[in-house]
Amino acid sequence: MVQQFRGSHTVTITPFTPDGRTIDEAALKRFLDWQIASGVPGVIILGTTGEFLTITDEERRRYVEATVKHAAGRLQVMVGTMNAHTPNAVRYSKEAEELGADGLMIAPPYYYTPTHDEIFNYYKAISEAVQIPIMLYNNPVTTNVDMPAKLVARMTKDLENVRYIKEASMDVGRVYDIVELTEGVMNVFAGERIVESFRLGAVGYVNPYGNYIPRASSRIWDYLVAGRLDDARAIQALINRMDHIIAEGHPTYGHQCYSKALAAAAGYPVGDVRAPLTTFAELGAEGIARREKLVAIMGELDALMDRLEAKAA
Repeated sequence: MVQQFRGSHTVTITPFTPDGRTIDEAALKRFLDWQIASGVPGVIILGTTGEFLTITDEERRRYVEATVKHAAGRLQVMVGTMNAHTPNAVRYSKEAEELGADGLMIAPPYYYTPTHDEIFNYYKAISEAVQIPIMLYNNPVTTNVDMPAKLVARMTKDLENVRYIKEASMDVGRVYDIVELTEGVMNVFAGERIVESFRLGAVGYVNPYGNYIPRASSRIWDYLVAGRLDDARAIQALINRMDHIIAEGHPTYGHQCYSKALAAAAGYPVGDVRAPLTTFAELGAEGIARREKLVAIMGELDALMDRLEAKAA
């Protein structure tokens, strides 16, 4: 395995045409160029933020192919290939590898609340079918499955291409536990608590904010690596303010809806969400008011980044 993933990777929206019927490839190309220009080292498509459950198999293939082709090695591309049915997850994973993906991000089988052995066998089947690196995705809030550090260590020991994990259990101490139990072999990516996760041993960040503030949310990890913790904390404080504004709404608004609205506000329209998620238009005056607050903070972040980059010059 030659690929190594580090830094803040944007877990991207999926751009749709205005009517939501198809993936908008022109918007995708503009969006990827923006990520590259902002210094983002990689993107992860078809994750939770990418509405992977609303994508048909035909759309999936075309979307992965278009993303890899347009990225053209200018940034790394990981693909979400999870599915509640193991053969489907295997099929999606093999397809992504064949289309040139650099790695995979895979949540455990959702809905069923599988046992640890069932989770292990799911990942084992995928691991044996592909050669590219696999990033486990531990997100108990959305999958109803929590993969404890001991299970992660077992998979790290027995499955040679399982070497990354997005740890989003809301327990930041889990980062340290995973690093310790795997003797540093497992590379942990933060799912939240960016600065704290770094200090506990994380090597990167799976970043939903890159959909609308890619400059700040990618540089935060660079500052951490450079020892500029106060600068990273200043960025995180503004990101936390944005997160609180979004979280005050109905849970299904989430990052999918606001990420798309804010990408458009930044000059990169990518359509809206697919059912059953609430569209931004359906939020009415509430959504507009929240967007205005969020755009104001985006302006604060731009000003902060100008100051921080000038300081380093």
